[in-house]
Amino acid sequence: MKYRVRHRCRLSYRQPVRDARLNLRLEPVAWPGQLVSGFSLNTDPLPAERNDHPGPYCVNISSLAFREPVQQLEVVSAFEAAVSPPPLPAATPAVAALRELAQEERALGNLSPAAYLYGSHIATIDEEIGAWAAPHLDPERPMLEAARALTTTIHREFAYDSVATHSGTLPAEAFTKRSGVCQDFAQVLLVALRTHGLPAAYVSGYLRTLPPPGGERLVGADAMHAWAAVWCGAEAGWIGLDPTNDCLAREDHIVVAMGRDYADVAPVDGVFVGSSVQATKFGVDVVPIG
Repeated sequence: MKYRVRHRCRLSYRQPVRDARLNLRLEPVAWPGQLVSGFSLNTDPLPAERNDHPGPYCVNISSLAFREPVQQLEVVSAFEAAVSPPPLPAATPAVAALRELAQEERALGNLSPAAYLYGSHIATIDEEIGAWAAPHLDPERPMLEAARALTTTIHREFAYDSVATHSGTLPAEAFTKRSGVCQDFAQVLLVALRTHGLPAAYVSGYLRTLPPPGGERLVGADAMHAWAAVWCGAEAGWIGLDPTNDCLAREDHIVVAMGRDYADVAPVDGVFVGSSVQATKFGVDVVPIG
């Protein structure tokens, strides 16, 4: 599938703020089976400084600094992407074997499982979530099959509710409520896996806006979307799982970044001098073009 993506973000403040410094994570990283072209990132007003650089984990960061007072800022990113996911493996290692492989892996690159085995700032290890997940993680069960079963269970047991949680909600709270949005479902899934010593990551990206002919529109389109990825061994690599839509993340999903949790890949964050309240509005178009 080929897509044209346009992401518009507007930040507004009740009163002008000074010395605003923002980090934008909107440029897609290099990802297997995904070819991005023509990326652009524009702001109004223009920043006094801009520094584009790779961040930790699998993320590209544009760091902006504004010297003059700002009351409203508009950010528009755009690109085209061709998505052709690699074939799924015929089989994946069993849960117990995968756990050992992850512990033995010595690579420390961005796609190494090492960084995604332990608790992080938001996605901490949680024994209650681990106990809930345990029946699906039989040691002899193939890893992808087990992770897929957990994905389906979250989809069935959790209600999609855009007002039940917010960007700072911890997975434990979303788990207790059995409700939330894509961010919460992804983080519950990866906490469940990590609590059992299995490498799992948080992925941010986009979904196609238009449904395929005769198909249903996916939940999370027209906004940035989130899903989880599980490492299935050196040969299979990372495979995405979307509990919001109970599916694998394949040709309908465009990867922007992967980290340990939402904090690593948040599309916008930063600091400013002042006490003004910030309001944020997003708009996303993901249009198939071939």
